[in-house]
Amino acid sequence: MATTTWKKLLETHRVETHVTSKQEIDDLRSAVARNLRDSAIDALSADNRFGLAYEAALLLSKMVLACAGYRVKGQGSHQTSFLALPLVLGDSSKKTSSYFDRCRRKRNAISYDTANVVTDTEVKEILAKAKGFQQTVETWIAKTHPEVLSSASKRKKSS
Repeated sequence: MATTTWKKLLETHRVETHVTSKQEIDDLRSAVARNLRDSAIDALSADNRFGLAYEAALLLSKMVLACAGYRVKGQGSHQTSFLALPLVLGDSSKKTSSYFDRCRRKRNAISYDTANVVTDTEVKEILAKAKGFQQTVETWIAKTHPEVLSSASKRKKSS
């Protein structure tokens, strides 16, 4: 897709409008935290650790899109999730979006084709990028959608 717009994504049925809730965002936060925590377990294979960190990034993208009033649907939903990020977070997120889309292709190989695809270095990289993205997402939510702030974030703000 050359130039992505919400209009094109809606017309091609890759997204639909969606009204999120604090509960939905909190549930996604919990899943992100679990995946990031589990991806740091050295006893797991590099492939599985990579997959868990990737899933955390995907869930963070889902949080952003939900707050913006959209839900991805249909085939290619992972690709669409990363493709749509700059529409919400701006051009500064294009590098992050591209990185996670490259990870999506590697994760597909892990999930469907073969084993021992990922190195420990790649796991460390995606884990660091996912944690950085988590911080970016929570900062963006605090600024633009304070109604769905996490309880921990609300406590920090009031201190």
